[in-house]
Amino acid sequence: MSDRPNIVFILTDQQRYDTIAAMGFDHMITPNLDRLARQGTAFENMYITAPSCAPSRASLFSGVYPHTNGVFRNDEPWNYCWVKDLAEGGYRTVNVGKMHTMPVEGPFGFHERHVVENKDRDHPNLPFYLDNWDKAYFLRGLRKPSRVSQRERDDYDELLGAWVWEHDEIMHPDVFVGQMACWWIDRYPGDDPFFLQVGLPGPHPPYDPTKEYLEMYAGREMPAPIPPDPESQPEAMQELRKFHLGEDADGVVHLADPTPEQSQRQRAHYYANVTMIDKQVGDILDTLEKRGALDNTIIIFTSDHGDCLGDHGHSQKWNMYEPTVHVPALISWPGRIPEGQRVSDLVALFDLGPTILEYAGVEPPAWMEATSLQPYLGGTRQAERQRVYAEHSNDALLTGTRFMTMIRDGAIKLVHFVDSENGQLFDLDNDPDERVNLWHDPSYAEKRAYLINEILNWRLESSLHTQGFTEACMRGEQAMMSPPCIPARGQHREGSR
Repeated sequence: MSDRPNIVFILTDQQRYDTIAAMGFDHMITPNLDRLARQGTAFENMYITAPSCAPSRASLFSGVYPHTNGVFRNDEPWNYCWVKDLAEGGYRTVNVGKMHTMPVEGPFGFHERHVVENKDRDHPNLPFYLDNWDKAYFLRGLRKPSRVSQRERDDYDELLGAWVWEHDEIMHPDVFVGQMACWWIDRYPGDDPFFLQVGLPGPHPPYDPTKEYLEMYAGREMPAPIPPDPESQPEAMQELRKFHLGEDADGVVHLADPTPEQSQRQRAHYYANVTMIDKQVGDILDTLEKRGALDNTIIIFTSDHGDCLGDHGHSQKWNMYEPTVHVPALISWPGRIPEGQRVSDLVALFDLGPTILEYAGVEPPAWMEATSLQPYLGGTRQAERQRVYAEHSNDALLTGTRFMTMIRDGAIKLVHFVDSENGQLFDLDNDPDERVNLWHDPSYAEKRAYLINEILNWRLESSLHTQGFTEACMRGEQAMMSPPCIPARGQHREGSR
């Protein structure tokens, strides 16, 4: 066994913060995530750096913001991924499930990729490819469910993207990916430490748990959506809402005024999907234990962004509301990482990159804007991060602004739109649900000006700090696009554990 830990990085898609029972959310059923929270450290204020899939993930796997790596949209190419540094450092690097890279199946430092992407890619404007889930459906002679097949239902417009999974449970994308990850852990014959990225496609819509998991939520009261107040929202957010009201993105029919019963039903399906994911997390832990590797494996669990689920009248993401930008984050390594610890400081999702590199014995590049979380996990404490930032450029859905930036400083959160005199300003201590926009409140004018100026300072400091990033991308281009060398030690020792 290596003296360096294995690392299993479980990354879900579109999982809100209020989805783990142990973090104080009694509407949830998550015994395995609760176990990770008890046995490890939970970050209560983990913020994403971009409110959609690929920009958030490209930032996470580069350690820099979207304005540095240039990935603002789902179809823009990645130019750096720190997984290659792990591979060069002697780790066996494996992806099972979703990474949302571009190109979709490029190596990006992985020795193996077993790609499963979005649940619903059945749209003529999306790039064509056949992932492992497509292949499994083809071999079974089945039609993969999507918005196209679901539109054939008479009640499609009433379901709000929430329906019961009707095929075999193993064919559900979250079960399919989770069990492939267990299969890989069980079959890996090497002695070299491994980095296993498990990209679970859910609870990204459609919200499609099996009947068994949905029945667990029968009669449970779900948190009601935060009411919409579209007139108080900046023009870009109003345009985003109009888009969703007119387009069933990812199979979600969005209604301006859903009934309480419809909202409860949609949310029950979403949270039941999280419980399905929780079961896969438990199976991964059990498989590691069976292999005898659990004690020497760091488990990291988080998500790329959240989901409004109707909060503020919005569907899914592409906004800077708390249900979108605030995600769960757990790190567990029993006996090595503080157990039952809750960290309330502001931290950023891409901070997990240098954290992983340091635990692997690989020095993070000096140009990274992310900061290792190791000081919270038993290292020497440093000054906490005072601010977190997120940003997004216009894309196929966010058409009402050319650029949107969020800054949170302490309890005050500001959202700036480059092409508008309007914005959003919230005092989260006094208004955690973000119901009162203080952008035009005279008593907050000085704070608003200060935070806008801090965005300017941040962008300038960022340009200086990341000067080495472009050079690193040029040096690493071949490594990014070609599979890394196979580690020599222990590679073919059949049955080795």
